[in-house]
Amino acid sequence: MKKWLCCFLIITSGCQSFGSLEPEQKPSKPPVQVEEPSSEAPIPSSETKEQEELVLEERFWNQIEVQNGVKVIINPDNILALVNKEQQLPADYKPADLVVPNVPFTFKETDVEKRHMRAEAAKALESMFTAAKQQQVLLYAVSGYRSYERQQQLFTFEVQRSGEEKAVVAVAMPGKSEHQTGLAMDITSPSVQYTITPAFGDTREGKWVAEHAHEFGFIIRYPKGKEHITKYQYEPWHLRYVGVKAAKIIYEKQITLEEYFQIVKKI
Repeated sequence: MKKWLCCFLIITSGCQSFGSLEPEQKPSKPPVQVEEPSSEAPIPSSETKEQEELVLEERFWNQIEVQNGVKVIINPDNILALVNKEQQLPADYKPADLVVPNVPFTFKETDVEKRHMRAEAAKALESMFTAAKQQQVLLYAVSGYRSYERQQQLFTFEVQRSGEEKAVVAVAMPGKSEHQTGLAMDITSPSVQYTITPAFGDTREGKWVAEHAHEFGFIIRYPKGKEHITKYQYEPWHLRYVGVKAAKIIYEKQITLEEYFQIVKKI
């Protein structure tokens, strides 16, 4: 009996010993530190932004192959193909994605090549014509894609009509016409009786186009005062699609496509 009582006291003492422990203390969490934005973080400047815009991937530059002494563009599908009197398109080149833009034309014939443009340019032309109409500016398309053969006919006719000296600054020789790219469209308006004339540039419609065409990726390819660069007369009716990024730079700097390639850096 005494032995049992001894054991009971020992066990009971043990229970009381466990019960006397202090509650478990959890380690406190370190205070959360919120980092303030560094005041030294670089802020993009307008100069930096411009430098970023003035770079152009190599695929957008002409790839030239000299054939019989003539500089021929061998990547003619390039949306920024620089076609002029010094470098031309292959005689057999025809864009594979020609479509008819849903815009008003000055003629009724439907099955003619001049109704066509490359798909991307055609979509942009539709957007531009729609925006113009919303502001009561009525535009009409006159001539888009032209084949090498058709350009030959037009050039020959112009030579016969006004002589070669005048013809070469008014009509491109075959292979050297932007119309063959499918990226160009001549436009007009009722203000000039639907004709192709420099007077279009002085009309309300012509001024609207000069101010807004770049917003849709177009440039006036042969601007006034740049004849010594383009080698063509002033043509406010001749629009060329180059994409919004390039068109914006060309418009803001008031330069030609030739000059654009002089200021951009190839990457």
